[in-house]
Amino acid sequence: MVRLKDKVAIVTGAGTGIGAATAELFAREGAKVLIADYDSNSARTVAERIGPQAAAVQTDVRKDADTKAMVDACLKAFGRVDILVNNAGRGALGTVVTTAEEEWDDIMAVNLKGVFLCSKHVVPVMKASGGGNIVNVASTAAVAGIPDRAAYVASKGGVAALTRSMALDHAADNIRVNAVAPGVTWSNYYDRMLTQVPDPVAFKKGLQDRAPMGRVGQPIEIATAILWLASDESGFATGSMLTIDGGYTAR
Repeated sequence: MVRLKDKVAIVTGAGTGIGAATAELFAREGAKVLIADYDSNSARTVAERIGPQAAAVQTDVRKDADTKAMVDACLKAFGRVDILVNNAGRGALGTVVTTAEEEWDDIMAVNLKGVFLCSKHVVPVMKASGGGNIVNVASTAAVAGIPDRAAYVASKGGVAALTRSMALDHAADNIRVNAVAPGVTWSNYYDRMLTQVPDPVAFKKGLQDRAPMGRVGQPIEIATAILWLASDESGFATGSMLTIDGGYTAR
């Protein structure tokens, strides 16, 4: 079964991790994909790996002009936008006391404002063509706090709430809006962390022990859930959040 035949998708933060896995899976399922990432080299690498079904664009989701240009690039390359995956995001350590104001503002700009801006420019395009599908990448942090991650937790809680609001606002436009909530999922972020922590073995074990399944998730496992929400198989789902966390939030 080719679940996204003749569909066109934009995936943000698609240069690495969950975003790259999602873009590659979408292409295998028949979609044309615009790879949007802050790192233009990473975006081009993923697009080249996919082949002629993909195009790449450098995008800073914090900026209105960049997100509009991203949508325009997709229309120029592929003529339409059927699916938007708002995956771009970042994290940082800190409580409300230790987090600098600039750090707080930047995490909110990437993780939450980015969803707002990308959706702001995609929704009218989807509406004009008869509908579409938006999948936002939230986090288990939207429903279960994490110590020393105040800004990240707040931003992902905002993504979950915005997902519900968008779903209500645009149901009549035939635009479904859902979210995924990954648990700890291995990425280059954790690869970098392993080079910075004093005990990499203990750090990795701590991540694995968060989930009852005793391991971290892999990007393709989250991408598969995003694919389901982006496909017609989830046709009655809107305003929902699908949790993929190895049992973490079941505790």
